[in-house]
Amino acid sequence: MSIYPSEDDLPYEEEVLRNPYSLRLWWRYLVARSEAPFKKRSIIYERSLKALPGSYKLWYAYLRERLELVRNLPVTHSQYDTLNNTFERALVNMHKMPRIWIMFLQSLTEQKLLTRTRRTFDRALCALPVTQHDRIWGPYLVFVSQKGVPIETSLRVYRRYLKYDPSHIEDFIEFLLESSLWQEASERLSGVLNDDQFFSIKGKTKHRLWLELCDLLTKHATEVSGLNVDAVIRGGIKKFTDEVGRLWTSLADYYIRRKLPEKARDIFEEGMTTVVTVRDFSVIFDAYSQFEESMLAYKMENIDLSDDEDENGEALTEELDDIRKDVDLPVAKFEKLILRGFWLHDDNDVDLRLARLEHLMDRRPELANSVLLRQNPHNVEQWHRRVKLFEGNPTRQILTFTEAVRTVDPMKAVGKPHTLWVAFAKLYENHKDLDNARVIFDRAVQVNFKTVDHLASIWCEWAEMELRHKKFDKALVLMQRATAVPSVGVKRIVATDTKDSQEPVQMTLHRSLRLWAFYVDLEESLGSLESTRAVYDRILDLKIATPQIIINYAMLLEEHKYFEDAFQIYERGVKIFKYPHVKDIWVAYLSKFVKRYGTTKLERARELFERAVESAPAESVKPLYLQYAKLEEDYGLAKRAMKVYDQATKAVPANEKLSMYELYIARAAEIFGIPKTREIYEQAIQSGLPDKDAKAMCLKYAELEKRLGEIDRARAIYTYASQFADPRTDPDFWNRWHEFEVQHGNEDTFREMLRIKRSVSTSYSQTHFLLPEYLMQKDETVNLGKAVDALKQAGVGEDEMAALERKLAPAIKETPVKDNSTRVLGFVSAGLESQDVGRQLAGNPEDIELPDESESEDEDKVEIAQKDVPDAVFGGLVKKREELDGKADGDDAKSKGAEAPLGALERIKRLKRG
Repeated sequence: MSIYPSEDDLPYEEEVLRNPYSLRLWWRYLVARSEAPFKKRSIIYERSLKALPGSYKLWYAYLRERLELVRNLPVTHSQYDTLNNTFERALVNMHKMPRIWIMFLQSLTEQKLLTRTRRTFDRALCALPVTQHDRIWGPYLVFVSQKGVPIETSLRVYRRYLKYDPSHIEDFIEFLLESSLWQEASERLSGVLNDDQFFSIKGKTKHRLWLELCDLLTKHATEVSGLNVDAVIRGGIKKFTDEVGRLWTSLADYYIRRKLPEKARDIFEEGMTTVVTVRDFSVIFDAYSQFEESMLAYKMENIDLSDDEDENGEALTEELDDIRKDVDLPVAKFEKLILRGFWLHDDNDVDLRLARLEHLMDRRPELANSVLLRQNPHNVEQWHRRVKLFEGNPTRQILTFTEAVRTVDPMKAVGKPHTLWVAFAKLYENHKDLDNARVIFDRAVQVNFKTVDHLASIWCEWAEMELRHKKFDKALVLMQRATAVPSVGVKRIVATDTKDSQEPVQMTLHRSLRLWAFYVDLEESLGSLESTRAVYDRILDLKIATPQIIINYAMLLEEHKYFEDAFQIYERGVKIFKYPHVKDIWVAYLSKFVKRYGTTKLERARELFERAVESAPAESVKPLYLQYAKLEEDYGLAKRAMKVYDQATKAVPANEKLSMYELYIARAAEIFGIPKTREIYEQAIQSGLPDKDAKAMCLKYAELEKRLGEIDRARAIYTYASQFADPRTDPDFWNRWHEFEVQHGNEDTFREMLRIKRSVSTSYSQTHFLLPEYLMQKDETVNLGKAVDALKQAGVGEDEMAALERKLAPAIKETPVKDNSTRVLGFVSAGLESQDVGRQLAGNPEDIELPDESESEDEDKVEIAQKDVPDAVFGGLVKKREELDGKADGDDAKSKGAEAPLGALERIKRLKRG
């Protein structure tokens, strides 16, 4: 195809010749020749651009097509030169268009023309306004980051870029790290950390930048200079407390790489003695132990096992003489030869390094404990563990205890700080140094503890130490000293010194119950009765006595035959304390009094019991009443005992009434006989017992009457108790009544039992169904089918018995409804029809039907005999009934002789017979 215009091009040629400056005509011409060869299209582009050199649309389309043309060509092809020349011509007029520059720069980057590309980037930055530089710097940085670009060129470009946008310094730092320029990378990174206004565009925190700097400084310690690495890392340790262990190990690693192992060891030691968390300590200790192991392994590999020194002793002497004459010998070699044989310069120090490693491992528990104590120096338990670490070394234990009692503040202590003083004194005691143990205790009792109990414990431990060494007098003197009341002058001085602070515990030590209890035990064991009573009286005067102290005091007096004094102590105790604390005092008081006097002071004992039961709450009164009743049974009157039992049944709580009544009945039956218990049973049943307990009492009462032969009374009791027993949930009660009626009843009593059972079941039922209103009309008779269908439509389910009955019953034809004229006002029929309808109207699935139950349960047991009632009983009603029957028969004949609906009982009987 020719590159010259064809006949199809003539219309377009004529248009562009007429108006060569119309972009629309030239663009339509190019679109029409979109399938033409590029040479022909390039001629059209060149002609159009000659006419319209400032058209961005034409230049952009022309350059795109030229880029597509060279896409699959090698960079050495001549078309690339043509492309570059075209870009240069385009930039003459398009130098303000960033897209043209970017296309040109990307093309040059692909051509690997480093110098031309760099200069073109610079020209683009000079030609474009500053607001467009962002679009140029991105490809520029990609270009200088390529392999093959000189490092100096890349550094200059990045530095120029940071002047334009300093926020991208992190990219520069990453470039420096990739280029292994550690010195400048560390300087730039430290500058970033020192800049308080710096904000990371990559989301890095100052903490992360610190760690990166530490890693850079430690891993390239010999290649970075000019920075105070020690100060930098220590600043990070103070600022970032969550990475203390890692920073300490980084600093030690820095000195290791600088070949300063002793300095690294000092850093490890300093780190272990300053960290406050076990995690940081573990990091440092593991690194330290690994360092020692690596140093030991290195030394063991370089040991010189030769014995040349012993064999060449004479040659060495001659060599030393020659060394002194050799002036040109190097200093290092001279030192090595001169100092050979001195132990300080012996390279074979494996034993020393091995001992150092073992010592480090042995110190681990102590160092770990130090970390925990730095977390909380007032942790008493950790101080005790530290002392155990030095077991077998009394000197270290004493130093540890001394440090502990100086450090721990009793007001801030976690645990019991007095145990440190006690353990400190016991350490001296175990080593037979009682004098120093007393000195420790004497200093301990002067410490202002948080609670009085801590101080009292120290006094007690001190006295126990004296007792262990048979110093009984000293123990008593200590207790007297501890329980002494501070003088008025001391109180005034203390009040002046502690106006704004808490009063020291020494001022309230004399009211410590623990101290007095220990003092009392000492007096009972070592002192006289008078001294012991004096101590007890002081306890009572201070009003710090407990019920146990009252009882102990009274028992002490009883042992020495001071019974009245003991009872006086009991009296003081019951006046001081209230329930429930006074309960034990009353029980002990009453039992001791009864045991002592028996019948001799019966009235006084009764007064005591009356006081005790009056003051006792319902929950605690039962044992007192039982004790009172036993007193009356043993030493008093039986009637009074029964009265006490009666009072007890009214005083105890409801949950204990049943057991109390049972005990009351048992004692009454034993003393007065079984008939006496009837009134107790009646009283119990009517006393408001819970339903469950009342039912149980009724069953026991009924059983009693049955044993006595009082069947009617037993049946009446069963009738009364039935109101407490739901047949659905309590079948045991009804089974027992059923057995009772079978053994002792007749047909009427059995029917009455079944009637009561049905009535009670109905009363316990929570659901009552009502038939629809239209079935209750006067002119309609309700039969079984209609009632069940109506209940189903109303959403009421059919019970199982009714469903079974309908299944067995034959189809019964409906009969016409009787005329209203046949009914007599005031007369309620007792026929089968009304009974059947009445049962269906009840609609209670829980109901127990009397005829069905009697038929099913007692068909084989009870034969119901029926006997006609004489006509004389009814009088004039017989004639009226006959008239009504005659009219009914006439109506029945008119209704085609249909039979009246049968009741459920009659239908089931006929089904069984048929």
